[in-house]
Amino acid sequence: MAPESAHSEGAELGRYLRARRTQTSPGHVGLTVGAGIRRTPGLRREELATLAGISIDYYVRLERGKETRPSPAVLDSLARALHMDDQEHQHLRELAARAARYTPEPPPAPSRVVRPHLKLLLDSLRPHPAYVISRSMDVLAWNPGGLALYAGLDDWPPKQRNLARYLFLHPAAPELFSDWDRQITACVARLRAIAGTAPDAPDLTGLVGELLLKSPDFAGLWERYEVTGRKAAQKTFRHPRVGTVTLTAQSLHVEGTPGQRIGVYTAEPGTPDHDAVLLLDMTAPATRPTRHDAAHESG
Repeated sequence: MAPESAHSEGAELGRYLRARRTQTSPGHVGLTVGAGIRRTPGLRREELATLAGISIDYYVRLERGKETRPSPAVLDSLARALHMDDQEHQHLRELAARAARYTPEPPPAPSRVVRPHLKLLLDSLRPHPAYVISRSMDVLAWNPGGLALYAGLDDWPPKQRNLARYLFLHPAAPELFSDWDRQITACVARLRAIAGTAPDAPDLTGLVGELLLKSPDFAGLWERYEVTGRKAAQKTFRHPRVGTVTLTAQSLHVEGTPGQRIGVYTAEPGTPDHDAVLLLDMTAPATRPTRHDAAHESG
């Protein structure tokens, strides 16, 4: 995240408050706007401070990253004033907690090693597409359908395969998803939530920095600082090999790993969608690791 690297965790807390404030309309929180032009998008600082019952000076210090120890009562008041949902409120608490215990040492990148039994599990899920991804959405392991489902992802070398990078930078992605706008919004919200509590983590900074430079769509969504992207229970893929297929998505956290998750897509047996899954699995290229894959996995 080189373009917006934080000097402190307090700055990240301030960025989040400012993003939520500027995207909250006065009418949404019950304020009457008088005649004339408002030069401030969303709420003014003094309006939010009044709604939250805190001084304007204190709020300005919070937003500028100079105040890093707001009390739980202040955080709750700000969340109520901004009409935050539970996930947004929790993210605010996590940012404040991290600001209070800030240390300048960046954490190491999490391991990319996938346990052998997880690879066996992926194979046992065939023909349903399945894969293991890191917290920053690197695709670490997959079964045949899990890789083939994202049309064109196998064109990239294993080190480059990342679902966020695919959504924003691969030319096939907007054609694959009928709701591509919704997909990218949820993707950025997920990365924002993770990066907000680990802004210096190297696995995130490199990816976010790349996407900020290469994708105006990503940069615009990143600036909004939303952390509650809505995930659809079902996804429809307009796949060039098997046609349009609608699958039920499930994401499972893998215990004892540094944020790894298993993604699985299923279809009811006997349906056209299941037939498409079978065809995708049968026609997918072999996924036996190459020397390049093995070297990358062990790194």
